[in-house]
Amino acid sequence: MSGELEAFLEYISVTRALSKKSVEAYKGDLQAIENELNKPLINLETNSLLSLLCKYKNKRTLNRKLSSVNAFFDFCYKSQFNETQRKLKFSKIPKLLPQFLSFNEIQNAIKLIDRSTWLGLRDYALILFLYATGARVSEALALGRDDIDGEWLHIRHAKGEKERIVPIAKVAKVAIETYLHALEKEHNHVWCNYKGERLSRISAYKITQKYLGVSPHVLRHSYATSLISGGADLRVVQELLGHASLLTTQIYTHIQKQDLKETVDVFHPMSKEH
Repeated sequence: MSGELEAFLEYISVTRALSKKSVEAYKGDLQAIENELNKPLINLETNSLLSLLCKYKNKRTLNRKLSSVNAFFDFCYKSQFNETQRKLKFSKIPKLLPQFLSFNEIQNAIKLIDRSTWLGLRDYALILFLYATGARVSEALALGRDDIDGEWLHIRHAKGEKERIVPIAKVAKVAIETYLHALEKEHNHVWCNYKGERLSRISAYKITQKYLGVSPHVLRHSYATSLISGGADLRVVQELLGHASLLTTQIYTHIQKQDLKETVDVFHPMSKEH
């Protein structure tokens, strides 16, 4: 490993205090390039780098590698290891509309859940909770009982360490209370597996997959889509979702555009002409 790469990894680990997982990801991307080309990354020509990286056919994977390289180059320039600032262009990725479920689709699916056991009550409550709050699955699984205060939910373990408070629908709160009351033992964490331990991410995925055929994150998309369709302000949705940038939230505006198109198709006289 080159000295510049070691300095970069120390910088993001100590100065920027990135998580161990993030540091390992940067290290894996950048060290692999140095090892394959057998040359310090700082000395590599742009053409050599692109020739190596073009083997990644998945554009998202490619852009992740490019992001790592650009972060390294930016560090080298600011640390005066390089006299010129280098930046590789990202590959364009077509925007994919988020998958979502309608309220009726969710309602019809959870009606089939057997709520005669505490596990069934848990599955029912978890799905309602995810749809009612728009919480990320990681935020939901980190939830403690004292994080629910009346009709408000305090999300303490949010992405980017940004806490937020969001309202929680009464029907979801009642479902959670019913589930917790059915538990044989009291735990500080809300979502438990059959052993009474904190529910894992994989188990949460299996629950939503079993009843809805989707991942938990689709319920977050469904939450946002329902709000936008109902006329909610985009900045309010941004705050509720905990998005750092409004650009991230704007992906849901396709719902508004689709509603507008359907309205024109139905009511405008020229739409009926061929």
